[in-house]
Amino acid sequence: MILARVVGTVVATRKDPRLDGRKLLICKPVSPEGKDESGYVVAVDTVSAGYRETVILVSGSSARMAEGCKDRPVDTAIVGIVDSVSIDEGSKGT
Repeated sequence: MILARVVGTVVATRKDPRLDGRKLLICKPVSPEGKDESGYVVAVDTVSAGYRETVILVSGSSARMAEGCKDRPVDTAIVGIVDSVSIDEGSKGT
């Protein structure tokens, strides 16, 4: 699973028909502290995430197991909206 922040949307008027009606969002991976990491990912939204929300992404076969993604050409899916993240300070660096 990957923590990310929603930073934009993708509009594709021509796409695989199995993706019709699916919202595609651009996500920026972030560290548990909320700092940006490199790259961007386009993900299918399964939880009605909004702009600037922190989300949980899954990819590969896990993405195809997400609600409404079975038998669809999906590599990354948003499966959760994060309320908070906490890290046990004793666990850092191990």
